[in-house]
Amino acid sequence: SRPAQQQAEPPAAAKKVDVPADSPVVGPATAKVTIVEWSDFECPFCSRAVPTINKIKETYGKDVRVVFRHQPLPMHSHAKLAAQASMAAHEQGKFWEMHDKLFANQRALERGDLEKYAQELGLDMNKFKAALESGKVSAKIDSDSSAGTSVGANGTPAFFINGRFLSGAQPFEAFKPLIDQEIAKADKALAAGTKAEDLYAKLNQDNVNAAPAAPAAPAEPAVQKVELGNAPVRGPKNAPVTIVAWSDFECPFCSRAVPTIEQVEKEYKGKVKFAFKHQPLPFHQNAKLAAVASMAANEQGKFWEMHDKLFANQRALDRANLEKYAQELKLDMNKFKADLESGKFDKQIEADMADGASKGANGTPTFFVNGRTLVGAQPFEAFKKVIDEELKKAGVVMAAEAK
Repeated sequence: SRPAQQQAEPPAAAKKVDVPADSPVVGPATAKVTIVEWSDFECPFCSRAVPTINKIKETYGKDVRVVFRHQPLPMHSHAKLAAQASMAAHEQGKFWEMHDKLFANQRALERGDLEKYAQELGLDMNKFKAALESGKVSAKIDSDSSAGTSVGANGTPAFFINGRFLSGAQPFEAFKPLIDQEIAKADKALAAGTKAEDLYAKLNQDNVNAAPAAPAAPAEPAVQKVELGNAPVRGPKNAPVTIVAWSDFECPFCSRAVPTIEQVEKEYKGKVKFAFKHQPLPFHQNAKLAAVASMAANEQGKFWEMHDKLFANQRALDRANLEKYAQELKLDMNKFKADLESGKFDKQIEADMADGASKGANGTPTFFVNGRTLVGAQPFEAFKKVIDEELKKAGVVMAAEAK
């Protein structure tokens, strides 16, 4: 069967997507096509998308408007402050200049770096520092983030083209047919008397109305018996809900699922435990070695710390980088290197893969929530539905529901 990362791509579904008055924009409000992007300044896939968006702006000119909205992912420790810096620059009319500096310097996003970029842009530094710390800027980021989650932009980058969803750092060729279709629709609407300033609202709503109806829910698959074995686990042993993930450190959809799982663990603290099993896909050349590195870190009690580093650095998973992450985690390097070369984890990784395949987890990520299957980088709401049902079965009442 196809990898789940293909199955996880939604069809060209459309969502009602607002353009807030205080969001950074390039292009006129009367443009035929509005692209709303949810992005994260520390995300490597977002930086890959920058030249593509620039090419779209050059190719289509005033026919396209680009709106930037924030989705700093929890696994990126500098992303929220970088987002705040961009909005502090926006208050002085320099959002896009700061945007370019942040993406060009993704590994230098400390407070001192951000102030340096502000100085290079000739910003009023007192104003910049005050805005950086203001609750107003922080609230704007949080508002963007929750709006993104509500339309399914849980990973970054996520694009909505007149409301039509395009996920990930796609090439120009993936955007072009959608943009061309939307321009043709806009020309028809204008010819039929729609005012240019009403175009986006009309086309966005038309796309939502035309989106394919959700298919009838398939029969619920059988509940699988999932053994934890030697898998790394976090959360209380006696938690009423167990989530087991089959995952691949090089898979972009797996990294998208990381903040969702963190949100699950936060919202259901004490009620969920999470286990990780390996499914390095053959077309990801560094995935197997990264899996071995995570298990070598596990031997020294640092699996989850390594897990976070690997997902935060998916484009840097060669041997030298894995050793660098081990050093940053202060692992015993002689033991780590020996474990990396020993082959001692091969059996466990192969057993995980075979176990996953036997349960239909051929692609990544695949989750089992008390044995119930969830395929792909599903939104928090998909997990919530299953977890709430499982907690109800177990007779557990969440605090908010308790009378």
